[in-house]
Amino acid sequence: MPLSKSQTPTHYRVVPLDLKAHLYRVRCELESTDPEGQVFAMPCWVRGSYRIRDFPKHVVTLSAYSGEKQVTIEHLDKGRLRCAPCAGSLILDYTVYALDASVRMAWLDCKRGFFNGSALFYAPDLVREQSFHLTLERPRDETTDEWRVFTAMSPLLVDEKGFGTYFASDFEALIDHPVEIGPHQEINFQVDDIPHSLVLSGRCTVDMTRLANDLTAICSVQRRLFECRPLKSDGLERYLFLCNVRAKGLGGLEHRSSSALTCNRDALPRPGESDFKSSYYSFLGLAGHEYFHLWNGKRITPARLAKSDLSAEVYTRDLWAVEGITSYYGDLMLLRAGLINIPAYLDLVARVATRVEREPGHRVQSLSDCSFEAWIKHYQPDANTANASTNYYSKGALVALCLDLTLRLHSEVSLDDVMRHLWRLYGMTGKGASEGALEKAAADRSGLDLTTFFDHALRSTDPLPLAELLDSFGVATELRSPPVCLNDTTVDQKQLCVSKKIELGIHIERSDGSVKNVRRGSAGELAGLEVGDIPVALDGWRLRPENWDALVESLTVGQHYRMHYFRDEELFEAIIEPAPAVADAWLFSLADADAESLARRKQWLGV
Repeated sequence: MPLSKSQTPTHYRVVPLDLKAHLYRVRCELESTDPEGQVFAMPCWVRGSYRIRDFPKHVVTLSAYSGEKQVTIEHLDKGRLRCAPCAGSLILDYTVYALDASVRMAWLDCKRGFFNGSALFYAPDLVREQSFHLTLERPRDETTDEWRVFTAMSPLLVDEKGFGTYFASDFEALIDHPVEIGPHQEINFQVDDIPHSLVLSGRCTVDMTRLANDLTAICSVQRRLFECRPLKSDGLERYLFLCNVRAKGLGGLEHRSSSALTCNRDALPRPGESDFKSSYYSFLGLAGHEYFHLWNGKRITPARLAKSDLSAEVYTRDLWAVEGITSYYGDLMLLRAGLINIPAYLDLVARVATRVEREPGHRVQSLSDCSFEAWIKHYQPDANTANASTNYYSKGALVALCLDLTLRLHSEVSLDDVMRHLWRLYGMTGKGASEGALEKAAADRSGLDLTTFFDHALRSTDPLPLAELLDSFGVATELRSPPVCLNDTTVDQKQLCVSKKIELGIHIERSDGSVKNVRRGSAGELAGLEVGDIPVALDGWRLRPENWDALVESLTVGQHYRMHYFRDEELFEAIIEPAPAVADAWLFSLADADAESLARRKQWLGV
């Protein structure tokens, strides 16, 4: 039986209960309930990350009360429960264990707190579309006096450090505003009169001015692409980059008015540093990627994903458009923002192309199938993933590049125009995008018959026409053997880098020397090596991660060599026959070209 729209908002109360035991206490308070027994359901996955996470497994204690009376709870399945019928109000009271440092889950310790609502909140049936209040209480620990709350959720009544009550228009809004708590650094900047902040949790010393300037530039060029919308009047009151700074790591998860990031401490610029290190490229590219999701993903959203209640998998063949196009623009916006030059941008694109080229799976799985099977393949990789699957981020970015160049070459529009068209159709109206919406939008805006292009790029495993298209834009391409650096301490203690000549098809972990991947059909596979093996000797010489490349390069194609390795603590011997190195490294560079090609390149890249 539906509940009245006019009833009091459902109220959640979150208490960082025990920092050392990593426990949040959560109370869901309902003024009225379903007379047949109130059902609650916790999400099983988080938007933007397509794997069943089974968040209820982190619930530790669980009880329910109506007034002073305890209410019986019946578990209906792994994610749903039902409280016995009761008269009057109902409180669902439970604790959640939070020690997952990823951007998807929840964390609580003596240094910080963080949570995605999907990992913490049981949603009461029948009132998901109604408004919610969230009260965040201070930790009851004297060491947290300097802790503050950081979230893009709308405040109702909060203190100077952000603790207090927030408002969410519905359950979706409640879980789409992650919360960061701690004594963090905050870097504030304005874009189109909308407050933006970079919140840094974790120990780091950074150049705050440089970070603010660079992020402002990225956000500004992205907003210009979408005609400087959304505005405050569209509901974007502020935007937060919530960044957990760690010794290692790089990743992010998009939300409607914020993003949760993880980055390497050494990637951030320190005061006085003027160089532009590659790890800082990566951080800015990540931030730009997640910011682009403000449009593509959060507001231009496949209808099938938007309609999901997060209780089970939802299948779409358009994840490549959500993530691949976003990845393409994530790098391109660094160029448009003036943060990198054109050779550096082409190098970023070449790295993406190389990453795809080196994974045989792109010749096995189509991009459409990769999107559809993300739940069981991309998000659950195994020893054979590189041989059997492609990547809708990387290959999707290359398809976006090819689409952009095809549109520019054969029509009067670009991918920019297509994205604006999608924004007007779906982002500004709130409608979910139908399957294949981008394909239709590209054809409609350009007037081209793109059926063959998309069948080739999305629904086949044939190579993409990268070289041909880039040549039409004055960009030279070369597919060559990758460089390999050999140990050489005779010249200023530097390594000697040469073109790779020998290929075993074995990739090892640099930390412990174990086999990470064996390429399909390679010398390593033919010799019987498998993931997890630990090679210890080659041709009578001890193998270590630091001398692996040098020893392999010393071999001769066609000769047979003994390799010794451990598997499950037992020593084995294999005979391995090296092969010539595979040309799998792309190099893109500006080329001398005819006037038409140079004009196209200037329109695309600005030079």
